[in-house]
Amino acid sequence: MISQSKAIVLHQLKYSETSVIATLYTEAFGRQSYIINGIRSSKSKQKTGLLQPLFLLEIEAYHKSGREVQRLKEFRLDGVYQTIPFDVVKSTIVMFLSEIMYKTIRNEEADPELFQFIRDSLLYFDSMKQGTSNFHLWFLANLLRFLGIQPQNNYSPANQWFDLRNGKFLISKPIHPTTPTMEDSRFLAELFSLDHEAMHTFSISGNQRSRLLELLLEYYSIHFEKIGTINSLRILGEIFH
Repeated sequence: MISQSKAIVLHQLKYSETSVIATLYTEAFGRQSYIINGIRSSKSKQKTGLLQPLFLLEIEAYHKSGREVQRLKEFRLDGVYQTIPFDVVKSTIVMFLSEIMYKTIRNEEADPELFQFIRDSLLYFDSMKQGTSNFHLWFLANLLRFLGIQPQNNYSPANQWFDLRNGKFLISKPIHPTTPTMEDSRFLAELFSLDHEAMHTFSISGNQRSRLLELLLEYYSIHFEKIGTINSLRILGEIFH
């Protein structure tokens, strides 16, 4: 049966001489892998350039229940980014976030709220003129609620230590090797309550930004045992230094 859906590109992998397997997060079916036959052939009408990280697509696919890899019939852009492909900072952030989502979003069932959050966030990011260097932190912090591991933002004058393992702020310092400092914890509390329109007001230094990213990734790794190495992290680090 041919089905239509909006989709977001998470990953692509070369398959045979002329084909690729693309992993997409779809509005109708959740995370799905699709084989696209012949796309790398010079005669193909479909272009691999549309399968860039987190590009927005409209797809037509042959879906069969229980099949590990579905077959993509056609796809086209569903909204054209105006800045992301041409801005090295934005494109690097998008590449990094696509890898994070590829490793953490595993549900093969529709989650319209998650799909809309990702799509709306990307379109907002594309339009941003200020605060772009904070977007990946804001996105990672807000993605947690859709993954079922949202921390409790109970920061207060009494609770000033963030516990990475239990996801809440405590009165006394947790006994963990990577426990955030009180300053780190304060910045995390601000980040957890930050509205997307106020990203440009989140004033932190480059070192603080790197530290918050390190802590967020540690939180992800604690709650996703198989997240593994984030290959794009090194490139992201080079962009911000």
